[in-house]
Amino acid sequence: MIRKIININKEKCNGCGLCVTACHEGAIELINGKATLSNEHYCDGLGDCLPACPTGAITFEEREAPAYDEQAVLNAKALKQANLNVTNEDAVEYETTQSQLNQWPCQIKLLPSNAPCFANANLLIAADCTAYAYVNFHLDFMKNRITLVGCPKLDGVDYSQKLTEIFKENDIQSIHLAIMSVGCCGGLEVAVKKAILNSGKNIPLKTTVITTQGKILKEF
Repeated sequence: MIRKIININKEKCNGCGLCVTACHEGAIELINGKATLSNEHYCDGLGDCLPACPTGAITFEEREAPAYDEQAVLNAKALKQANLNVTNEDAVEYETTQSQLNQWPCQIKLLPSNAPCFANANLLIAADCTAYAYVNFHLDFMKNRITLVGCPKLDGVDYSQKLTEIFKENDIQSIHLAIMSVGCCGGLEVAVKKAILNSGKNIPLKTTVITTQGKILKEF
């Protein structure tokens, strides 16, 4: 049948994944780093994903497509929920093993500065290596926070400009900075402090330094 359905321009898509979250029907997936309409019969053509796209990669079109199948959407949601359910006996173990990542992407240079997840957010800004060094990183650092990660040495960029935009454009409640006890992490600390200053806001900052053996060296 001919009907209205979304079209995703792969060249414009930056792989941020915001449209995946915005699509309540589960019609969109990230495949090879690009948003893809993987289930056309899940797309209701209402376009909840359009305003979430920061690059304008999503538009409407009218073309031959399978009809919207509401029952298939409901079945898929029910299956997803069933897979998430755990018994009370397993609840403690589940809490310690499930991911605490609350948004995607998490790289500083990829997440748009006006992403909805920043609204009234408590941020974790972490050096890439911290999650590998500290065993319980998800629960002790990431839980109930929006996580941004980066490495100024590998990326070769000054994050202060992007972070300034994030701090200026959003009501950030607090920042927890997690860095390693190595020299290259100093660039991330400098960028965060510079961005807070440039934003003109008084955002509470806590810094945790982690050793290469995965121990907390100091907090301030």
